[in-house]
Amino acid sequence: MKMKFGFRDSIRPNGVIKKRKKETRPTFQELQFIEKQRRDILLRAELPFWRILIFWSGTCLREISTDVLVWITLAIYATIRIHANSVYDVPDYVDLFEESNISILGGFLSFFLVFFVNQTNSRFLEMYGFSKAASGRVQDVAGLARAQLPPEIGDAIVRHLNAAQIAGYVGLNAIGQGSPYSRNHFFDVYDEQYKLLTPEERKMIEHHDMNNSGLCMKELCTWCQVEVAEAREAAHLNDYQERLLHERILAFRAAMDGMYDYTDQPPHFFYIHFVDLLSALYLPLFAINTAYSAGWGKECYLGLDVLNGLIVLLQCIFVVGLRSLGTKMIDPYGDDLVDLSVILYVEATLEICDTIMNSKGGKTKIQWMLPPAYNPSSSQYQAPVCS
Repeated sequence: MKMKFGFRDSIRPNGVIKKRKKETRPTFQELQFIEKQRRDILLRAELPFWRILIFWSGTCLREISTDVLVWITLAIYATIRIHANSVYDVPDYVDLFEESNISILGGFLSFFLVFFVNQTNSRFLEMYGFSKAASGRVQDVAGLARAQLPPEIGDAIVRHLNAAQIAGYVGLNAIGQGSPYSRNHFFDVYDEQYKLLTPEERKMIEHHDMNNSGLCMKELCTWCQVEVAEAREAAHLNDYQERLLHERILAFRAAMDGMYDYTDQPPHFFYIHFVDLLSALYLPLFAINTAYSAGWGKECYLGLDVLNGLIVLLQCIFVVGLRSLGTKMIDPYGDDLVDLSVILYVEATLEICDTIMNSKGGKTKIQWMLPPAYNPSSSQYQAPVCS
Protein backbone atom coordinates (compact mmCIF):
# COMPACT_ATOMS: atom_id res chain seq x y z
CA MET A 1 0.00 0.00 0.00
CA LYS A 2 1.39 3.38 -0.98
CA MET A 3 1.30 5.90 1.87
CA LYS A 4 0.78 9.58 1.15
CA PHE A 5 2.12 12.17 3.55
CA GLY A 6 1.30 15.82 4.00
CA PHE A 7 -2.51 15.56 4.08
CA ARG A 8 -4.50 17.65 6.51
CA ASP A 9 -6.22 15.81 9.34
CA SER A 10 -9.63 17.02 8.21
CA ILE A 11 -9.66 14.83 5.10
CA ARG A 12 -8.73 11.64 6.93
CA PRO A 13 -11.97 9.77 7.73
CA ASN A 14 -10.40 7.31 10.19
CA GLY A 15 -12.03 7.92 13.56
CA VAL A 16 -8.78 7.14 15.35
CA ILE A 17 -7.15 10.13 13.66
CA LYS A 18 -10.00 12.57 13.94
CA LYS A 19 -13.58 12.69 15.11
CA ARG A 20 -16.00 14.69 13.04
CA LYS A 21 -18.22 15.17 16.06
CA LYS A 22 -18.38 18.76 17.26
CA GLU A 23 -18.95 19.32 20.94
CA THR A 24 -18.36 21.92 23.62
CA ARG A 25 -15.66 21.05 26.11
CA PRO A 26 -15.12 22.53 29.58
CA THR A 27 -13.37 25.84 30.10
CA PHE A 28 -10.08 25.95 31.98
CA GLN A 29 -11.84 27.25 35.10
CA GLU A 30 -14.25 24.31 34.99
CA LEU A 31 -11.34 21.91 34.54
CA GLN A 32 -9.60 23.44 37.56
CA PHE A 33 -12.77 23.03 39.63
CA ILE A 34 -13.02 19.35 38.65
CA GLU A 35 -9.30 18.90 39.43
CA LYS A 36 -9.70 20.40 42.89
CA GLN A 37 -12.54 18.01 43.64
CA ARG A 38 -10.42 15.07 42.44
CA ARG A 39 -7.56 16.00 44.74
CA ASP A 40 -9.95 16.42 47.66
CA ILE A 41 -11.44 12.98 47.02
CA LEU A 42 -7.99 11.37 46.94
CA LEU A 43 -7.25 12.80 50.39
CA ARG A 44 -10.36 11.11 51.83
CA ALA A 45 -8.87 7.63 51.48
CA GLU A 46 -7.13 7.80 54.87
CA LEU A 47 -10.04 9.26 56.82
CA PRO A 48 -11.80 7.21 59.55
CA PHE A 49 -14.52 4.95 58.19
CA TRP A 50 -17.34 6.92 59.85
CA ARG A 51 -16.24 10.09 58.06
CA ILE A 52 -15.92 8.27 54.74
CA LEU A 53 -19.53 7.08 55.00
CA ILE A 54 -20.96 10.62 55.18
CA PHE A 55 -19.64 11.70 51.76
CA TRP A 56 -21.84 11.83 48.68
CA SER A 57 -19.64 13.04 45.80
CA GLY A 58 -17.10 10.57 44.48
CA THR A 59 -19.03 7.60 45.92
CA CYS A 60 -21.25 4.85 44.58
CA LEU A 61 -24.33 6.40 46.21
CA ARG A 62 -24.86 8.96 43.46
CA GLU A 63 -24.69 6.29 40.77
CA ILE A 64 -26.99 3.94 42.65
CA SER A 65 -29.56 6.64 43.37
CA THR A 66 -29.96 7.40 39.66
CA ASP A 67 -29.84 3.82 38.36
CA VAL A 68 -33.20 2.70 36.96
CA LEU A 69 -32.51 -0.98 37.68
CA VAL A 70 -32.21 -0.28 41.42
CA TRP A 71 -35.60 1.43 41.58
CA ILE A 72 -37.26 -1.28 39.48
CA THR A 73 -35.87 -3.97 41.79
CA LEU A 74 -37.04 -2.17 44.93
CA ALA A 75 -40.46 -1.52 43.36
CA ILE A 76 -40.88 -5.23 42.56
CA TYR A 77 -40.08 -6.18 46.15
CA ALA A 78 -42.37 -3.51 47.61
CA THR A 79 -45.28 -4.48 45.32
CA ILE A 80 -45.09 -8.15 46.26
CA ARG A 81 -44.84 -7.41 49.97
CA ILE A 82 -47.82 -5.06 49.86
CA HIS A 83 -49.84 -7.77 48.17
CA ALA A 84 -48.60 -10.37 50.70
CA ASN A 85 -49.78 -8.22 53.60
CA SER A 86 -53.20 -7.64 52.03
CA VAL A 87 -54.27 -11.28 51.63
CA TYR A 88 -55.38 -13.79 54.24
CA ASP A 89 -54.76 -17.07 52.45
CA VAL A 90 -51.38 -18.09 51.11
CA PRO A 91 -51.56 -18.62 47.30
CA ASP A 92 -50.55 -22.06 46.07
CA TYR A 93 -47.77 -20.71 43.83
CA VAL A 94 -45.91 -19.22 46.80
CA ASP A 95 -44.43 -22.62 47.67
CA LEU A 96 -43.11 -22.97 44.14
CA PHE A 97 -41.35 -19.59 44.33
CA GLU A 98 -39.87 -20.42 47.72
CA GLU A 99 -38.28 -23.56 46.29
CA SER A 100 -36.45 -21.63 43.56
CA ASN A 101 -32.74 -21.08 44.10
CA ILE A 102 -31.05 -18.16 42.42
CA SER A 103 -28.00 -18.15 44.69
CA ILE A 104 -26.03 -19.99 41.99
CA LEU A 105 -26.72 -17.17 39.55
CA GLY A 106 -25.66 -14.68 42.20
CA GLY A 107 -22.37 -16.50 42.68
CA PHE A 108 -21.60 -16.45 38.96
CA LEU A 109 -22.54 -12.77 38.69
CA SER A 110 -20.29 -11.90 41.64
CA PHE A 111 -17.36 -13.62 39.94
CA PHE A 112 -17.90 -11.80 36.62
CA LEU A 113 -18.34 -8.42 38.35
CA VAL A 114 -15.18 -8.77 40.42
CA PHE A 115 -13.25 -9.89 37.35
CA PHE A 116 -14.59 -6.89 35.40
CA VAL A 117 -13.58 -4.43 38.12
CA ASN A 118 -10.14 -6.05 38.45
CA GLN A 119 -9.59 -5.75 34.69
CA THR A 120 -10.59 -2.07 34.52
CA ASN A 121 -8.58 -1.27 37.65
CA SER A 122 -5.48 -2.79 36.03
CA ARG A 123 -6.11 -0.64 32.94
CA PHE A 124 -6.54 2.42 35.12
CA LEU A 125 -3.24 1.89 36.93
CA GLU A 126 -1.43 1.15 33.65
CA MET A 127 -2.66 4.43 32.17
CA TYR A 128 -1.69 6.26 35.35
CA GLY A 129 1.78 4.76 34.89
CA PHE A 130 1.90 6.06 31.31
CA SER A 131 1.04 9.59 32.47
CA LYS A 132 3.72 9.58 35.16
CA ALA A 133 6.25 8.00 32.80
CA ALA A 134 5.64 10.74 30.22
CA SER A 135 6.15 13.37 32.91
CA GLY A 136 9.31 11.64 34.11
CA ARG A 137 10.83 11.46 30.63
CA VAL A 138 10.26 15.19 30.11
CA GLN A 139 12.08 15.85 33.37
CA ASP A 140 14.91 13.54 32.27
CA VAL A 141 15.34 15.49 29.05
CA ALA A 142 15.29 18.77 31.01
CA GLY A 143 18.06 17.55 33.30
CA LEU A 144 20.21 16.29 30.43
CA ALA A 145 19.62 19.45 28.39
CA ARG A 146 20.49 21.72 31.30
CA ALA A 147 23.76 19.87 31.96
CA GLN A 148 24.92 19.24 28.39
CA LEU A 149 23.53 21.87 26.02
CA PRO A 150 23.75 25.64 25.57
CA PRO A 151 20.79 27.36 27.29
CA GLU A 152 19.01 28.42 24.10
CA ILE A 153 19.09 24.91 22.57
CA GLY A 154 18.19 23.12 25.79
CA ASP A 155 15.35 25.56 26.46
CA ALA A 156 13.87 24.96 23.00
CA ILE A 157 13.91 21.18 23.41
CA VAL A 158 12.27 21.31 26.84
CA ARG A 159 9.64 23.82 25.68
CA HIS A 160 8.68 21.67 22.73
CA LEU A 161 8.53 18.46 24.75
CA ASN A 162 6.27 20.08 27.36
CA ALA A 163 4.08 21.34 24.53
CA ALA A 164 3.97 17.79 23.14
CA GLN A 165 2.74 16.44 26.47
CA ILE A 166 -0.10 18.96 26.68
CA ALA A 167 -1.01 18.51 23.00
CA GLY A 168 -1.11 14.75 23.59
CA TYR A 169 -3.80 15.09 26.26
CA VAL A 170 -5.81 17.38 23.99
CA GLY A 171 -5.52 14.91 21.10
CA LEU A 172 -7.07 12.11 23.17
CA ASN A 173 -10.40 13.53 22.06
CA ALA A 174 -9.81 11.75 18.75
CA ILE A 175 -10.39 8.30 20.24
CA GLY A 176 -12.44 6.50 22.84
CA GLN A 177 -14.99 8.57 24.73
CA GLY A 178 -13.16 11.81 23.98
CA SER A 179 -11.23 14.20 26.18
CA PRO A 180 -12.42 17.27 28.13
CA TYR A 181 -9.13 19.02 27.32
CA SER A 182 -9.19 21.38 24.34
CA ARG A 183 -6.71 23.58 22.56
CA ASN A 184 -8.47 26.85 23.47
CA HIS A 185 -9.11 26.03 27.12
CA PHE A 186 -6.09 23.87 27.92
CA PHE A 187 -3.14 24.02 25.53
CA ASP A 188 -3.35 27.76 24.86
CA VAL A 189 -3.58 28.53 28.57
CA TYR A 190 -0.25 26.84 29.35
CA ASP A 191 1.30 28.04 26.10
CA GLU A 192 0.57 31.63 27.06
CA GLN A 193 1.70 31.18 30.66
CA TYR A 194 4.97 29.33 29.98
CA LYS A 195 5.72 30.57 26.42
CA LEU A 196 6.05 27.04 25.08
CA LEU A 197 5.84 27.98 21.41
CA THR A 198 6.80 31.11 19.51
CA PRO A 199 4.27 32.68 17.10
CA GLU A 200 6.18 31.18 14.18
CA GLU A 201 6.12 27.73 15.77
CA ARG A 202 2.39 27.95 16.39
CA LYS A 203 1.84 28.65 12.71
CA MET A 204 3.91 25.58 11.84
CA ILE A 205 1.43 23.28 13.65
CA GLU A 206 -1.75 25.05 12.55
CA HIS A 207 -2.36 22.43 9.85
CA HIS A 208 -2.98 19.86 12.60
CA ASP A 209 -6.40 19.79 14.22
CA MET A 210 -5.09 19.44 17.76
CA ASN A 211 -8.59 19.10 19.23
CA ASN A 212 -9.23 15.95 17.22
CA SER A 213 -5.83 14.47 16.45
CA GLY A 214 -2.71 13.17 18.14
CA LEU A 215 -0.51 14.11 15.21
CA CYS A 216 0.48 17.47 16.71
CA MET A 217 2.10 15.65 19.63
CA LYS A 218 4.00 13.45 17.17
CA GLU A 219 5.33 16.43 15.25
CA LEU A 220 6.49 18.22 18.38
CA CYS A 221 8.38 15.09 19.43
CA THR A 222 10.05 15.04 16.03
CA TRP A 223 11.09 18.67 16.50
CA CYS A 224 12.87 17.66 19.70
CA GLN A 225 14.70 14.84 17.93
CA VAL A 226 15.78 17.13 15.09
CA GLU A 227 17.05 19.69 17.58
CA VAL A 228 19.09 17.02 19.36
CA ALA A 229 20.56 15.89 16.04
CA GLU A 230 21.43 19.48 15.13
CA ALA A 231 23.10 19.93 18.52
CA ARG A 232 25.23 16.86 17.79
CA GLU A 233 26.22 18.26 14.40
CA ALA A 234 27.21 21.51 16.10
CA ALA A 235 29.49 19.52 18.45
CA HIS A 236 27.45 20.36 21.55
CA LEU A 237 26.90 16.64 22.20
CA ASN A 238 28.89 13.47 21.69
CA ASP A 239 27.41 10.25 20.33
CA TYR A 240 26.54 8.87 23.76
CA GLN A 241 24.84 12.07 24.93
CA GLU A 242 22.85 12.29 21.69
CA ARG A 243 21.69 8.70 22.01
CA LEU A 244 20.69 9.25 25.63
CA LEU A 245 18.51 12.23 24.74
CA HIS A 246 16.95 10.39 21.80
CA GLU A 247 16.11 7.45 24.07
CA ARG A 248 14.35 9.73 26.56
CA ILE A 249 12.36 11.50 23.84
CA LEU A 250 11.28 8.20 22.26
CA ALA A 251 10.39 6.81 25.71
CA PHE A 252 8.18 9.89 26.23
CA ARG A 253 6.47 9.31 22.89
CA ALA A 254 5.98 5.62 23.74
CA ALA A 255 4.30 6.55 27.04
CA MET A 256 1.94 8.92 25.25
CA ASP A 257 1.24 6.23 22.65
CA GLY A 258 0.37 3.86 25.48
CA MET A 259 -2.39 6.23 26.61
CA TYR A 260 -3.77 6.34 23.08
CA ASP A 261 -3.56 2.56 22.68
CA TYR A 262 -5.46 1.81 25.89
CA THR A 263 -8.04 4.53 25.23
CA ASP A 264 -8.66 3.24 21.73
CA GLN A 265 -9.21 -0.35 22.97
CA PRO A 266 -11.55 -0.46 26.00
CA PRO A 267 -12.76 -3.76 27.51
CA HIS A 268 -14.81 -5.82 25.07
CA PHE A 269 -18.37 -4.59 24.63
CA PHE A 270 -19.49 -8.21 24.51
CA TYR A 271 -18.28 -8.73 28.08
CA ILE A 272 -19.77 -5.46 29.34
CA HIS A 273 -23.13 -6.31 27.74
CA PHE A 274 -22.96 -9.79 29.27
CA VAL A 275 -22.41 -8.35 32.77
CA ASP A 276 -25.19 -5.78 32.32
CA LEU A 277 -27.59 -8.46 31.05
CA LEU A 278 -26.89 -10.72 34.02
CA SER A 279 -27.39 -7.78 36.39
CA ALA A 280 -30.69 -6.81 34.77
CA LEU A 281 -32.00 -10.37 35.11
CA TYR A 282 -30.57 -11.23 38.51
CA LEU A 283 -31.68 -8.27 40.64
CA PRO A 284 -35.43 -8.50 39.82
CA LEU A 285 -35.31 -12.28 40.33
CA PHE A 286 -33.55 -11.78 43.66
CA ALA A 287 -36.23 -9.27 44.72
CA ILE A 288 -39.02 -11.71 43.74
CA ASN A 289 -37.38 -14.63 45.55
CA THR A 290 -36.79 -12.58 48.69
CA ALA A 291 -40.30 -11.10 48.68
CA TYR A 292 -42.04 -14.47 48.29
CA SER A 293 -39.92 -15.99 51.07
CA ALA A 294 -40.77 -13.31 53.67
CA GLY A 295 -44.18 -14.70 54.71
CA TRP A 296 -47.78 -14.26 53.58
CA GLY A 297 -51.06 -13.35 55.25
CA LYS A 298 -50.91 -13.92 59.00
CA GLU A 299 -47.21 -14.79 58.78
CA CYS A 300 -46.25 -11.26 57.69
CA TYR A 301 -44.18 -9.11 60.04
CA LEU A 302 -43.33 -5.50 59.29
CA GLY A 303 -39.89 -5.78 60.84
CA LEU A 304 -39.05 -8.76 58.66
CA ASP A 305 -40.30 -6.93 55.57
CA VAL A 306 -38.04 -3.99 56.34
CA LEU A 307 -35.08 -6.26 57.02
CA ASN A 308 -35.54 -8.14 53.75
CA GLY A 309 -35.97 -4.83 51.94
CA LEU A 310 -32.58 -3.75 53.27
CA ILE A 311 -31.09 -7.03 52.03
CA VAL A 312 -32.51 -6.35 48.55
CA LEU A 313 -31.08 -2.81 48.66
CA LEU A 314 -27.71 -4.14 49.78
CA GLN A 315 -27.66 -6.56 46.87
CA CYS A 316 -28.44 -3.65 44.52
CA ILE A 317 -25.57 -1.66 46.01
CA PHE A 318 -23.22 -4.59 45.50
CA VAL A 319 -24.19 -5.34 41.89
CA VAL A 320 -24.76 -1.81 40.59
CA GLY A 321 -21.88 -0.39 42.61
CA LEU A 322 -19.33 -2.83 41.19
CA ARG A 323 -20.69 -2.42 37.69
CA SER A 324 -20.53 1.39 37.92
CA LEU A 325 -17.03 1.30 39.44
CA GLY A 326 -15.71 -0.82 36.59
CA THR A 327 -17.38 1.36 33.98
CA LYS A 328 -15.98 4.58 35.41
CA MET A 329 -12.40 3.30 35.37
CA ILE A 330 -12.51 2.43 31.66
CA ASP A 331 -11.67 6.01 30.60
CA PRO A 332 -9.31 7.70 33.10
CA TYR A 333 -8.95 10.85 30.97
CA GLY A 334 -12.55 12.01 31.12
CA ASP A 335 -14.25 14.56 33.37
CA ASP A 336 -15.39 12.20 36.14
CA LEU A 337 -14.28 12.97 39.68
CA VAL A 338 -12.49 9.60 39.89
CA ASP A 339 -10.43 10.18 36.73
CA LEU A 340 -6.71 10.97 36.63
CA SER A 341 -5.44 14.40 37.69
CA VAL A 342 -4.09 15.53 34.32
CA ILE A 343 -3.75 19.19 35.32
CA LEU A 344 -1.58 18.20 38.28
CA TYR A 345 0.72 16.10 36.07
CA VAL A 346 1.10 18.88 33.49
CA GLU A 347 1.68 21.69 35.98
CA ALA A 348 4.06 19.64 38.10
CA THR A 349 6.10 18.78 35.00
CA LEU A 350 6.22 22.43 33.90
CA GLU A 351 7.28 23.65 37.34
CA ILE A 352 9.96 20.99 37.75
CA CYS A 353 11.36 21.69 34.27
CA ASP A 354 11.40 25.42 35.04
CA THR A 355 13.33 24.71 38.25
CA ILE A 356 15.81 22.48 36.41
CA MET A 357 16.43 24.90 33.55
CA ASN A 358 16.91 27.85 35.92
CA SER A 359 19.18 25.98 38.30
CA LYS A 360 22.18 28.10 39.36
CA GLY A 361 24.34 25.22 40.52
CA GLY A 362 27.15 23.84 38.42
CA LYS A 363 30.80 23.04 37.99
CA THR A 364 32.02 26.54 38.92
CA LYS A 365 30.45 26.47 42.35
CA ILE A 366 31.81 23.01 43.00
CA GLN A 367 35.31 24.31 42.26
CA TRP A 368 34.85 27.13 44.75
CA MET A 369 34.07 24.54 47.42
CA LEU A 370 37.29 22.57 46.79
CA PRO A 371 40.40 23.14 48.94
CA PRO A 372 42.93 25.41 47.20
CA ALA A 373 45.38 22.54 46.61
CA TYR A 374 42.69 20.61 44.64
CA ASN A 375 41.02 23.53 42.85
CA PRO A 376 42.41 24.02 39.32
CA SER A 377 41.36 27.68 39.35
CA SER A 378 43.41 28.40 42.52
CA SER A 379 47.02 29.71 42.54
CA GLN A 380 47.81 27.05 45.15
CA TYR A 381 46.66 24.20 42.90
CA GLN A 382 49.14 21.32 42.82
CA ALA A 383 48.92 19.27 39.66
CA PRO A 384 49.22 15.53 40.25
CA VAL A 385 52.60 14.09 39.37
CA CYS A 386 52.60 10.86 37.42
CA SER A 387 55.41 8.49 38.29
